[in-house]
Amino acid sequence: MFNFRKIVVQPYQEAAWVEAGATLGELYYQIANQSSIHAFPAGICPTLGTGGHFSGGGYGNLMRKFGLSLDNIDDARIVDANGRILDRRTMGEDLFWALRGGGGASFGVILSWRIKLVRIPEKVTVFRVGRTLEQGATDIVYRWQEVAPELDNDLFIRAMPTIANGTRKGDKTIQVLFIGMFLGKTDRLLPLINKSFPELGLQRKDCEEVSWIKSTLFWAEFPKGTPIDVLLQRPNTTLFLSKAKSDYVKDVIPKSGLEAIWKSMLKVGRMFMQFNPYGGRMSELAETSSPFPHRAGYRFLIQYSTNWEEKDGIDTEKQVNLLREMYDATAPYMTKEPREAFLNYRDLDIGSNPSNHTDFKTAKVYGLKYFKNNFFRLTEVKARVDPDNFFSHEQSIPPRHANHN
Repeated sequence: MFNFRKIVVQPYQEAAWVEAGATLGELYYQIANQSSIHAFPAGICPTLGTGGHFSGGGYGNLMRKFGLSLDNIDDARIVDANGRILDRRTMGEDLFWALRGGGGASFGVILSWRIKLVRIPEKVTVFRVGRTLEQGATDIVYRWQEVAPELDNDLFIRAMPTIANGTRKGDKTIQVLFIGMFLGKTDRLLPLINKSFPELGLQRKDCEEVSWIKSTLFWAEFPKGTPIDVLLQRPNTTLFLSKAKSDYVKDVIPKSGLEAIWKSMLKVGRMFMQFNPYGGRMSELAETSSPFPHRAGYRFLIQYSTNWEEKDGIDTEKQVNLLREMYDATAPYMTKEPREAFLNYRDLDIGSNPSNHTDFKTAKVYGLKYFKNNFFRLTEVKARVDPDNFFSHEQSIPPRHANHN
């Protein structure tokens, strides 16, 4: 699909058509080339392909203000199981609903999306501050859990626990990076932070006012001064191996739980976590508005990720099992019945089928974790548009027939 990368930005209609093989970096570049006051709410990794990213959720640092990518899509073109090219009008609202969050690969080949652009200020403020355990990171993260989903909708602060060098040679500790974006200038941001989250200790020197397109470079961790055409670069090789898992948090994790998480991280070694706050627009949409059900009542999404390069000589099975042990240990603090997961952090540990056979009971296990009760509507849509299960993979949506319950 990487050859399907045409992007047509229509700033006066506040919209764009983007083909499914285009990357987020290419999309962001083309939007900024047409307008300094428009953006699109999607992920921070510029090499992500839009086809899968949008269809599986597509969250990013604008979600508290504008929701997910899938909440800002108003048309799509797909090829169905019969080889027909359909748009929203010809596919019908049920299939259009399913594509936005249900994972497009279960229903057809997505060719392109029509997205709604959102208005942003000409300058936004970004910041990144780190706090180690010795600097009170546990207390700050505890407070972050309480306030991050309740902050002004213009403000998004990710907490990112990482492993860092300790004060003594050879020691390791946890450093939590607080990475933020505010849709406005520093003069308005600092009073908001000082009132709601003074524990962070954010100062003016930590903040930088940039255009939205420059903020995408900041989030992607390009060096300061990097030209924006770096967003047009496409990946050409696999640089590392990784395993990711996900969780949703509804209740504040106690400090003892955070301390247990830090201990587990140090045991896994090569890993980081991301805590992404909800609230704002995410709480305003019904969990049935799209297949993506994780809406009101959630504090944050967790990503667990362990990464290493092939040349490092890491025992893959051992490293992955360490992350699985950590995931098992955090269960008391996460959602339950089911323990929910994020589709785009595809995790075969939570249930999977052989790629050429979809068992309904097995699919129900992972389906309820990804979609909650929206899973059943997805299976009904699948039965209508692809009854023979032409489009299938290890975690695809099965067609729901009369004998399934």
